[in-house]
Amino acid sequence: MKTEATVTDVVITPEEWLRHWQGHRALTRRLIDAFPEDKLFSFSLGGMRPFADLTREFLHMSVPTLRGLATGEWTAGASAKDLSTKADLLTRWDEDTKDIDRIWPTVPMHRWQEVDKAFGQWEGPGYTLLLYIIENEIHHRGQGYVYLRALGVQPPPFYDRPPFGSGGS
Repeated sequence: MKTEATVTDVVITPEEWLRHWQGHRALTRRLIDAFPEDKLFSFSLGGMRPFADLTREFLHMSVPTLRGLATGEWTAGASAKDLSTKADLLTRWDEDTKDIDRIWPTVPMHRWQEVDKAFGQWEGPGYTLLLYIIENEIHHRGQGYVYLRALGVQPPPFYDRPPFGSGGS
């Protein structure tokens, strides 16, 4: 017998999903902070981009995507290209974290299932658009772990994030 799913049939609540995402973001923040300043902007392996460039990418994508989900308006956010110090990156990261907490509750429930075309390029239900942002950060954070180990720097434990670890920032 096939049943129809309703908006009330959820595996994870929006609040739990936000906590999960912010846990990943807290871990990424600790990774950024672990980099020596000069290596954050210059070190790479195998033709991959320096971690500062990856961080700028995260910053360029996260808040504009969430804002697009909330409003249906897909406009680019503030550029992160001019962030040229670790302090600049971390300050912007913290500002974006507050913006995410502020915008998240304004996303209407129907928008998670509604198909949209983000930034005129990527089409899919809202939840898949946000999952891409989270998965992209996780993927590139893995590169950051490799970089830190190659530099002889002990990275933060990958499992130390809510709901599994302390998740402290």
